[in-house]
Amino acid sequence: MYKLRQYQSEAVESTVTHFRNTNDPAVIVLPTGAGKSLVIAEIARIARRKILVLTHVKELVEQNHQKFHDYAEQAGIKSGVFSAGLNRKETEHQVTFASVQSVARNLEQFAHEYSLVVIDECHRVSHFEEQSKTNAESASEKSVDEKPTSETLANETPVKEKSGNQYSQIVSQLKSYNPELKILGLTATPFRLGLGWIYQHHYHGFVRSSQATPFKKCIYELPLSYMIKNGFLTPPKLIDAAVEQYDFSALQSNKFGEFDDAEVNELLGKYPRVTEGIVEQIQMLAAGNENELERKGVMIFAATVKHAKEIVGYLESKNETAGLASSKSKKQIKEQTEEQILDDVSKVALITAKTKNDERAQLISDFKAQKIKYLVNVSVLTTGFDAPHVDLIAILRPTQSVSLYQQIVGRGLRLAEGKQDCLVIDYAGNGINIFHPEVGEKKPDSRSELVQVFCPSCGFANTFWGITDNDGKVLEHYGRACQGILEMPEDEVLDDSMLEGSMSANLQDNEVMPCDYRFRFKECPTCNAQNDIAARECHDCKNQLVDPDEKLKEALKLSNRMVIRCSGMTFSEHNGALKIVYYDEDGTELKEFFDLSSEKQRTVFNLQFGRRFRNSSEPRNFLSLNEVLKESQGFIIPDFVIAKKDPKRKSKTHIVWQVQEKIFDYKGKYRTANEL
Repeated sequence: MYKLRQYQSEAVESTVTHFRNTNDPAVIVLPTGAGKSLVIAEIARIARRKILVLTHVKELVEQNHQKFHDYAEQAGIKSGVFSAGLNRKETEHQVTFASVQSVARNLEQFAHEYSLVVIDECHRVSHFEEQSKTNAESASEKSVDEKPTSETLANETPVKEKSGNQYSQIVSQLKSYNPELKILGLTATPFRLGLGWIYQHHYHGFVRSSQATPFKKCIYELPLSYMIKNGFLTPPKLIDAAVEQYDFSALQSNKFGEFDDAEVNELLGKYPRVTEGIVEQIQMLAAGNENELERKGVMIFAATVKHAKEIVGYLESKNETAGLASSKSKKQIKEQTEEQILDDVSKVALITAKTKNDERAQLISDFKAQKIKYLVNVSVLTTGFDAPHVDLIAILRPTQSVSLYQQIVGRGLRLAEGKQDCLVIDYAGNGINIFHPEVGEKKPDSRSELVQVFCPSCGFANTFWGITDNDGKVLEHYGRACQGILEMPEDEVLDDSMLEGSMSANLQDNEVMPCDYRFRFKECPTCNAQNDIAARECHDCKNQLVDPDEKLKEALKLSNRMVIRCSGMTFSEHNGALKIVYYDEDGTELKEFFDLSSEKQRTVFNLQFGRRFRNSSEPRNFLSLNEVLKESQGFIIPDFVIAKKDPKRKSKTHIVWQVQEKIFDYKGKYRTANEL
């Protein structure tokens, strides 16, 4: 009989409390190995009406059902399975564990009233309405239950489907019988690069997304560090001493944080000895020594199929040597029979998205039975794969996704008898800390790390990518807007005009309001309202905002305009006024002057520079020239400066330019200074 851990009970209590007050779809975030299956089982046990538990692969359907059966059997709660891959189609019981593909193809068999839908691995859900989706999503939904799907979303393009996605089909069907249907998602990774957060706000009081999301709120979350500290997961042992390492820094990732296979293969093809050296070190680590135990299960995550085959080739060519070079003494090896020697040879298997279902199932079964030691895979086995004996994770693929990286490492953190730790070695130089929370953006560059930035408006402690000095002081951060939530008094009514877009009706119901402070913004020239840097319409006055790319394009066309990519600026005193010099990459200069004794010019300076002081984390209203010069290192540099030829001021030696506009926080098609 299973017994819930404290955090599992808390997750269940949070679910009950949430759905007593609202029908808004909710998410529970638990790390890999935290026992989501038992949380599902307990929620299903305490419910009074029919429940449908959905997941995307038959292995998870079977795993979740088995744990529920063992957990709820003594309570007399009956359950069934609906999965073509498991050759079972049962809907008569109170709880049904099903694959989303099988249910979507047999909606007529779900013409009943269900009170709750639980979606495991719910980060796969993009929406519950009919709308565009990607080729990868469409393909995965058309696959049979047991067929693996790639986590790589590179080169996806939108595709229209009249029927909408399979999750929305199922929800729509069930809501036609019960409009009060409740939807609960469970995942270890509630964010996907390129697609965003799957929920809008968090129970700790911060905003994740102002856009429409499939789930409204994260109602419970448990950090990975808690699981390890309390002995619920195996400690990862991170190894920095890679004998060889790939350098993928020259490659450009797509918006999903993934890389083009052809470009990766071309790069890897230039360094065959690197891969061979890496494989040798993996085998050495797996074999163990006087100070380290021999590893029982090794998972290798390759960058491409071609790369994986190369890895397998090196493993197979060396595995007999590796098997004989184990911790056994020469006398023990000499006394072994030929059959025993073959048993010592570490077997190798390769699984990709194209591996046939039966073959894949057999390889996974053999790996779990420890008949196979090395399991090489490409973009699969990152979710829903449970092999507790895995104690070495080798990452040979690049990614900028914190979530995907955590999923990969999570394959080796489950508890197993005799398992003390899990070696984790990153040969791709991803530089991701598995204990860091998901930020919601790609890592801007190799220097970036997670920094804490307090909102000067509401005081919320935001987590952004940023750059620090040797003392840990934040020099720069890349956050756009405060993620804090303002709790509204019960007797205060929100006006929809106070909220932006889809947040209005959603947040009105829950009496919460997002903090509207922006660290980076696009200012409306009509009403001076601060908008998101990607906004096309002012959220306040509704006037159209000029695209910065259009501004630059028009300025570059005109002979009486100069545009510089600003790579630096200096502040100094000139005849009692503030002199600012903006520098291009090639040394071209533009100058601007502010008389800070003038209230009008002081106001303009503070709107442009004071509001953005220290990356807008410490906005100030500067009153004097001396004050500005003293704090000159805290002002941020504009990305572009546009100047106009001044016809009133002529010089025999040079053209006199007058700064007309500065573009801060630029996001567009043009390269900014020092950006390769």
